[in-house]
Amino acid sequence: MVAQQTGRYSKYIRPINIVFDLIVVTSLSLYFFRELNLNQFYYLLYQTFIWILIAILVKYYEVYRFTTPVEIITKLVKQFIFFLLVVIAFFPFAKTVIFSGKAVAIFITSSFCIIVTFKYFLFFYLKKYRIVTGSNFRNAIIIGYTPEAIRLKEVFDTRKDYGYRFLGFFSDKKQNPEVKGKIEDIKEYVIANKVDEIYCSLNEISNDILKELVEFVDANAKVIKFIPDTKEIYSKNLRLDYYELFPVLSLQKTQLHHPFIKGIKRGFDIIFSLFIIIFFLSWLIPLLALLIKLESKGPVFFKQGRPGMDEEEFYCYKFRSMQVNGYTEQEASKNDPRVTRMGKLMRKTSMDELPQFFNVLFGDMSVVGPRPHLWSQNKAYASKIKKYMVRHYVKPGITGLAQVKGFRGEIETEEDMINRIKFDVFYIENWSLIMDIKIIFQTVFNIFKGEDKAY
Repeated sequence: MVAQQTGRYSKYIRPINIVFDLIVVTSLSLYFFRELNLNQFYYLLYQTFIWILIAILVKYYEVYRFTTPVEIITKLVKQFIFFLLVVIAFFPFAKTVIFSGKAVAIFITSSFCIIVTFKYFLFFYLKKYRIVTGSNFRNAIIIGYTPEAIRLKEVFDTRKDYGYRFLGFFSDKKQNPEVKGKIEDIKEYVIANKVDEIYCSLNEISNDILKELVEFVDANAKVIKFIPDTKEIYSKNLRLDYYELFPVLSLQKTQLHHPFIKGIKRGFDIIFSLFIIIFFLSWLIPLLALLIKLESKGPVFFKQGRPGMDEEEFYCYKFRSMQVNGYTEQEASKNDPRVTRMGKLMRKTSMDELPQFFNVLFGDMSVVGPRPHLWSQNKAYASKIKKYMVRHYVKPGITGLAQVKGFRGEIETEEDMINRIKFDVFYIENWSLIMDIKIIFQTVFNIFKGEDKAY
């Protein structure tokens, strides 16, 4: 029997939409504006930036499996009306450019028709695909056996196109054939049955248990949503969605999950990494390669598999600072006999980390973010420390907030790791570009000042 696919590939739908839209508006503007005497490079930068900015403001790409066709059309119309206005606004400021209302009208109309057609077929294909094949679904359970919970279950049953597979209720207050167990059984059931989303009726759950559940879903990359009831739980951290007429509350993700913010961070990473590679690594690599080779046998670069974003493995590159040995999963300690003399200098100045700017350029890492741990550390601490797995929500970094606050290098006690995770989580939940720049400057300052744990 062939296993049916869950919603595993749904994460690619939004990036596909973004890339397709940008290709369409870029290609058509190049074609229809070719005789308007535009500086195409500057215009395309302007057009791409405003497209993404408008998309954020009108929430154009915030389309989910339960979003109605009317909402999608509304978002499309808003996007193109604002886009049209800002495209027209470009021409008065470009003195040598010829304005053509006809060219703009054809460009906007063509773009709208192509994008609407693509989204129409994608939207309805996915719905049909879920109904006919039963694939691209998400496993869901409901905490509580209340009238609201039963109504939500009926939505799951009747709207197969939403792609939810309801597995059962959990309740301490009710007994029913549909109730799979008590609330204390949820964690084991979620792991064993690969549950993707937990819907929680707050009438049946205490604040302490709710806190435990939120920590549990954080640690296991699950989603928890809340069924509104008589309790006043609305806040800025909750988003209200409707499955038909049924209201559901979701915990909002951090701003680093927003496509525009991710684009800003990625753009900064590319520019900064290219600067370091061109102006520093271009001459440092040959020099350090010679010094490393003169002192010890082995490769110039050391690569090691590390857990990255979403715990996907990538190869992290460094200048080799140790004798070749079979204990690479053992982190370096003070006066480690494996470290070479050249290695001590590189580690003291963090020069051994410089090849990771290639990791940044390739998209495996970011300049600033949680440091990538060893797999052995990941396995040892994932179940011990609350919110440990939150650090995998974003790309790992060459430097990070925890490192500039003194929590770098060897993990000697569990308290060291707890403090590191606290700063990592704070960074993820409170990110700003200014914070990234401050961390980079602090990292450089710490290198010149010297750090006790830089060994």
